[in-house]
Amino acid sequence: MRSLLLFGFCGALGLWASDAYPPPRFTQAERVRKLEAALPEIDQIFRRYGVERKIPGMVWGVVIDGKLAHVAASNTAYDADSVFRIASMTKSFTALAVLKLRDEGKLSLEDPVAKWIPEFARMELPTRDSAPLRIRNLMSHSSGLPEDNPWGDQQLAASDADLTEWLRRGIPFSTAPGTRYEYSNYAFGLLGRIVTKASRVRYETYVQREILQKLGMASSTLEYASVPAAKRVKGFRLQPDGTYLEEAPLPHGVFGAMGGMLTSANDLGKYVAFHLSAWPPRDEPENGPVRRSSVREMAHLWTPANLTVRQGQATESGYGYGLRVSIDCRFEHIVGHGGGLPGFGSYMMWLPDYGVGLFAMANLTYVGPSAPISDALDLLQKSGGLQRRELPASPILNSMRDHIASLWKAWDDGEAKQIAAMNFFLDTPVPQRRAEMQKLKDEVGQCSEPGPVMAENWLRGQSNMSCANGTVGAFFTLAPTTPPKLQHLEFRRLASPSIRMGAPTGAPAGVSCSQ
Repeated sequence: MRSLLLFGFCGALGLWASDAYPPPRFTQAERVRKLEAALPEIDQIFRRYGVERKIPGMVWGVVIDGKLAHVAASNTAYDADSVFRIASMTKSFTALAVLKLRDEGKLSLEDPVAKWIPEFARMELPTRDSAPLRIRNLMSHSSGLPEDNPWGDQQLAASDADLTEWLRRGIPFSTAPGTRYEYSNYAFGLLGRIVTKASRVRYETYVQREILQKLGMASSTLEYASVPAAKRVKGFRLQPDGTYLEEAPLPHGVFGAMGGMLTSANDLGKYVAFHLSAWPPRDEPENGPVRRSSVREMAHLWTPANLTVRQGQATESGYGYGLRVSIDCRFEHIVGHGGGLPGFGSYMMWLPDYGVGLFAMANLTYVGPSAPISDALDLLQKSGGLQRRELPASPILNSMRDHIASLWKAWDDGEAKQIAAMNFFLDTPVPQRRAEMQKLKDEVGQCSEPGPVMAENWLRGQSNMSCANGTVGAFFTLAPTTPPKLQHLEFRRLASPSIRMGAPTGAPAGVSCSQ
């Protein structure tokens, strides 16, 4: 009766009750303690990197579960309040501004760029069959505009009049829009103009008011001159003779939307924590300046860039909206971005499923401190504390597991028909299914009660049984019906309880690397 009541309850609500979709959660009690125990060794990694790269000054931080858990610096001249230029890390702020305007109904990512920048209406696309250039192409580096490092860096101070004149002359394309990845600073300069037009205030005003202030990032700005001299970090270039040349600061201009942000470790910690707070999807009220779903949208891999293999480590990478997104043999979702300008280099990276992020800011031209961040993640993984959230089994999965266990013990046609989707008996007739189950039962002997459901998602999971002659896994998936019914069921003898079975369409989503 309990299972029948659950089916009726879920059917009545369409499975939209909050407890029908439990969010993943951290389950290891010692997780944070283990992560914090690794912080001194992480400091050593960054200090060693700073010495090797001859960096005058560097500040780094670690974010854990929504707070800046640790900040350190390479020397006493710098601290958590020192303000560095973060260059192209600005692109994520620009993407946030665009998405906020989209969520408010003031623009669409599908808008042709020509709607907001009329000069594009007269600009020829590279081929007659090229798709229109859209806002989402600018945000995801699929615009077809040419890669423009380091030319773009030197345009930071360009004026609105300069940009208008460049647009009047036209922009050459390197590829057709929407066909492949190509990193473009110009694209984000254009997004700055779109933000200005859609919001009806200047880009820098909108970002300051709608994002920085609402995140409490009081030391962050796009105006270099507004940073108090005592907090302002000077940038340097390392010359061939080993001496340092101070780089002249680039003033803010129309290309600020691609790389003009300045911030401190205290502020950047809040920013990384905000991005991490978008995970997991859940019912809690929104408390950020941009919707959690939009922040997650930024971190989706919209434009694949490349697949690399180095020293047995495979990495697939590409671009989201203002963020780099990658997968490697360690983690299936890595989000981040770097920044480099004359005098500065920076990087931020976070693991949404693990609640952990790191960043580093340095004052040496184009130094990109992504390597020590990656090394620090390796160290955190070795600590045993870097554990991802685990998805609890939904009530419907637990109920279905109980039905499946009942059928394993003693097949009952009535119970099977109660839980089965319309395809279930067509795919495998009852006599065949019963015969296959009995053959496996004869091989493994007496089995225990089924273990907990290892949920792959809210409608798919696996439950193992410990038997006299091994382990039996029961993998099942539910159909997109109301109520959800059993569309696929497989019993298999497993070589190890750790083996995860897959759906008919393939192995479980995630990371699987082997030599």
